[in-house]
Amino acid sequence: MTTAPFDLNPRTRLIFGPGALARLGECARELGGRRVLLVTDQGLVAAGHAARAEAALRGHVEAITRYDGVRENPTTIDVAHCVKVARAAQIDLLIGFGGGSSMDTAKGTNFLLTNGGEMKDYWGVGRATKPMLPLIAVPTTAGTGSECQSAALIADEITHQKMACLDPKAAAKIALLDPELTLSLPARVTAVTGIDALVHAVETAVTTKRTAVSLMYSQEAFKRLVPALPRVLAAPGDLEARGQMLLGAAFAGTAIENSMLGAAHSCANPLTAHFNLVHGAAVGLMLPHVIRYNASGDEATRRAYAELARGAELICLSASLDDAVAALIARLEALLNRAGIPRSLAEAGVDPAQIPLLAAEADRQWTANFNPRRLSEADFARLFTAATERRGEGDDTQSPGR
Repeated sequence: MTTAPFDLNPRTRLIFGPGALARLGECARELGGRRVLLVTDQGLVAAGHAARAEAALRGHVEAITRYDGVRENPTTIDVAHCVKVARAAQIDLLIGFGGGSSMDTAKGTNFLLTNGGEMKDYWGVGRATKPMLPLIAVPTTAGTGSECQSAALIADEITHQKMACLDPKAAAKIALLDPELTLSLPARVTAVTGIDALVHAVETAVTTKRTAVSLMYSQEAFKRLVPALPRVLAAPGDLEARGQMLLGAAFAGTAIENSMLGAAHSCANPLTAHFNLVHGAAVGLMLPHVIRYNASGDEATRRAYAELARGAELICLSASLDDAVAALIARLEALLNRAGIPRSLAEAGVDPAQIPLLAAEADRQWTANFNPRRLSEADFARLFTAATERRGEGDDTQSPGR
């Protein structure tokens, strides 16, 4: 395989381990934080995790302000509300505490607080001209890997168009990975966020931007996630497996930062926007169909898929590329079934008559540009059509509940 050029500049310090949250205060102090904004959601407040974070900060910073209005798939309105709180408190450090939505809200707030304007001004790459405040990311789900990315994903409140605002200055200075924070996750959240991380590992391994570095992270993430996901679904209190999931999600997020995503994400965004299908379920539903489409293209893509299967010991090293790809799809389908992910558009409540609309919107998604095999609007329509019927029952159909 040709080695693509890359420019590796790790921006985020990773701190991992059970109980790592206790180090939040010292990390804030190291970054010069005095007036801190904790960006989180009501679920984490109710679970007592926000109070634990604030306890870890006391004695290390002068003032702690909490914004707990984070919503799933944050919009420009959510960011505006958070900015108002941040300005009033004159904060000098942000903490994104929660899932991807909390971290995205914190990043979006950072853009506007330091550079002004509106979120649409930063849609794209590197559009912030002024320095940004330090950010600490503390994920409480093993899914998005946002803690290791420089992108804020914010939807327009009116059009619902998701805007990817990427800038190296937006990346977290420190990511605290404490698997104890994921122990209280409901089974359904564990399932859909775990599938999201798994899709990240698979898609980043084959994009046109993949490099030796991104592949290393993609493959390591996949090797950890494949055995750990069924373990945490069967035994939610398995702290070791929770840790493997959290590391896998972070490594997959690092892979995204160095490789980008592909057609499964292009298909998923319209499904979420029009049918409220949770992101992890949407990408999971579409992934096997995208793999089949991509694998019928060039040999390099089949080899990249095969390396995932071989690295995770899903098939022997001597197996053919086609057999390895088939083993990859079979294991993914079994995991989707185990996680209770809808396996067809019908199961997801999607009207097949909407396929032309879904295809048109998928074709306009940014991630489509990095898919290893080019797609037209008609190709997207064929992917959605393929997803109208359930395929691949796999070997484990037990569900954690929907």
